Amino acid sequence: MFIQTEATPNPATLKFLPGRSVLGDHDAVEFRSDEQGEASPLASRLFEIDGVSSVFLGADFISVTKSDGEWPHLKPAILGAIMEHYLSGEATVDASEAVPAGDEEFFEPEDEDTVNTIKELLDTRVRPAVAQDGGDITFQGYREGVVYLHMRGACSGCPSSTATLRHGIENLLRHFIPEVQEVRPI
Repeated sequence: MFIQTEATPNPATLKFLPGRSVLGDHDAVEFRSDEQGEASPLASRLFEIDGVSSVFLGADFISVTKSDGEWPHLKPAILGAIMEHYLSGEATVDASEAVPAGDEEFFEPEDEDTVNTIKELLDTRVRPAVAQDGGDITFQGYREGVVYLHMRGACSGCPSSTATLRHGIENLLRHFIPEVQEVRPI
């Protein structure tokens, strides 16, 4: 098994590509603690490594964020844990465990058409590009012209995330939806 790695814009996060499905067609999921990671045998293995602070599982990639340590020391242990997981034959996420869910979406019923357009733009134009960098951005809410987005994986805590929100996503949404005035992270 050959696992590729890619740097992300967030220096504390590294993206691992096992060349196999991680979650397939299921929604991406983020684990920010070893307690949350108990819902995933893969995440549990990764949290056993000193220095791992969060694990993000995408359709075909795994983003690991470190709290301390250097990548040359952490990377071999992470590669070993991923390889061990795939050799074990275990599911990536245990269906019997509760997977951490995001907060409920919020918006006014009269804004439903605007929200549907925002979600479509995020799904077709933003999320694929952000997944390339090992992260995900999901819709959280819309109120009085402000779009609230949840940043996960490599995007969470990334030094360039503010620029991505302001200059990329905000400009895109404002171009297609004049009612949008601002984009804020949750």
